[in-house]
Amino acid sequence: MKSLAEYSSLETELSTVRAELERLRADRVDKAEHQALTDRYQESQDRFRTVFENSPFGQKIINSDLVIRQANQAVLDMLGCTRLEDVVGHKIMKFAHPDHRADWHFLQERLWAHKLPHFTLETCLVRGDGSSFWCQVTSMRFPDNGEELGFTQLEDISDRKALELSLKRLYDAQETIVHLVSHDVQTPIAHIQLLTDLLERQKDTVRLATDDAQDTAKYLTLIRQACADVHKLLRDVLLLGSLDARGIQKQPTDLSALLVERLAAPELAAQEKGLTLSLDLPAQALYANLHANSFGRVIDNLVSNALKFTPAGGDVTVGLREHEGRVQLTVRDTGIGIPEALQASLFEKFSPATRTGLAGESSTGLGLFITWQIMQQHHGKIWVESQEGAGTCFFVEA
Repeated sequence: MKSLAEYSSLETELSTVRAELERLRADRVDKAEHQALTDRYQESQDRFRTVFENSPFGQKIINSDLVIRQANQAVLDMLGCTRLEDVVGHKIMKFAHPDHRADWHFLQERLWAHKLPHFTLETCLVRGDGSSFWCQVTSMRFPDNGEELGFTQLEDISDRKALELSLKRLYDAQETIVHLVSHDVQTPIAHIQLLTDLLERQKDTVRLATDDAQDTAKYLTLIRQACADVHKLLRDVLLLGSLDARGIQKQPTDLSALLVERLAAPELAAQEKGLTLSLDLPAQALYANLHANSFGRVIDNLVSNALKFTPAGGDVTVGLREHEGRVQLTVRDTGIGIPEALQASLFEKFSPATRTGLAGESSTGLGLFITWQIMQQHHGKIWVESQEGAGTCFFVEA
């Protein structure tokens, strides 16, 4: 028979074995649960990757410094890139349109400084070939390995923005027509009616032949001027109504040659006014992608304005140069300048900055507004620097 001590030893050994068995059983359960969790995580990752990579929308992940961590094929297609390396690892600012970089700083502030869970905005991006497009950006902040990232979706809304612009132009054109009919066109038509009545009454009045001829010549001159005013008004409003960003056909254009062509007539007008109109061109031709006829109207309007507000003996200089990768046109005069209070509204339709020329030339109030619209079509910029009594310079970048 075994002694009590021997039984006790066997019981202890058995307990140890049971404990070891329990530990091994628990390890097996923990490993199985761990494997199950790993499998579920992998499945979730696979689902996310499938949705992320195959989404028709641009999908990218950015960090708080706006560096792109991950991007799908739709983003590459939008930006005109062929390799992930062209996008991933770069700041989104590389693809932001120069006029819309502040949009991304605003998004960065909203998400990471103000801690908003998500944020949406509309902005403009630039492709690798230099063309641009509008997109809607929706970004959500989420935690990842101790930092907060932004899951960002891009949707190309260029067609919608073009439609909005087209509808706005249509509305502006209709509003302009109503304004012209109710205000501006009435005046020259009333003048024509009055002058016609005067000529009609003159037929029944006995006067010297010389007096009749002089009066008739005077009235006819005024009638011609009134007709010219109406024609100019209608020409401007018809042009405004025809501006359509989707329909404009741009092509590489030699701006030096275009300037020489468009300044032939203004040069004669400058001579009649006692002004010097000069052209400052670079040694080599500069090309820009634009619609020559529309851009020609920009040149016409700016040069015409300069001639209208420069006293006899003054100078108007049209310059052309390359500036920061873009073509820059300048129209500089030694005229009367533009009061600072008027400069902010200079490019508005029927702007309060509209003034009569030094020789009494009339204005429709649409010239600079049309010029601004044409530059919007070309995705270009136009601005002015002027000091009253010291001349004006308009800058155009195409």
